Amino acid sequence: MEFINFLFRWAHVLFGITWIGMLYYFNFVQGGYFKQATPEALADAKSKLAPSALWWFRWGAMFTFITGVVLLVGLSHNSQFNNSIVIGATMGTFMFLNVWLIIWPAQQVALGMKEGDGPANGAKALLASRTNTLFSAPMLFGMLASPHASQWGGSGYGTGVGGTDLMICLAIIVALQINAMVGKQGPMASVKGVIHCSLGLTVVLFGILYYL
Repeated sequence: MEFINFLFRWAHVLFGITWIGMLYYFNFVQGGYFKQATPEALADAKSKLAPSALWWFRWGAMFTFITGVVLLVGLSHNSQFNNSIVIGATMGTFMFLNVWLIIWPAQQVALGMKEGDGPANGAKALLASRTNTLFSAPMLFGMLASPHASQWGGSGYGTGVGGTDLMICLAIIVALQINAMVGKQGPMASVKGVIHCSLGLTVVLFGILYYL
């Protein structure tokens, strides 16, 4: 049984590397290239490169989520199921839903694979993608912190789930997710901005868990 659990952890990390690696590629590399490419190169990239990258992106997200659910069920029976993992799992779930319900449908229109308002859908996909990048650092911190949480002290780092600190953190995450659907990029408009926001969100969320 322990070996099966290890295999799911290995698969979860492997799929996660694929997913988040493609997320960073889209936000840190491809977006900048699309702004500088010649019309011919841009058309070729949109017709060939981007659809292939999106295939790896969305299926990496799918299998990261599936293996994560299996692992989360196992964690619910031991001390590693705590506020840290709840925060990480919540953001990971929103990120998965953003991929399949917002980014992929909008990108199909933006890339000309389906009919629709290309620029509007491109902006919609970008906002959700930026939000996933925003969530990525604190999501990973929560996942990695869960087995070590009880050693760090602070009310939010114990065993068990709940408390005002968790409720505040979840409220912040939900507010940011709502912004991903109907809001604006704000400081996440630039690569530097979204990186700084992601690291800042990590400090805020886990600072709340430690000090409240």
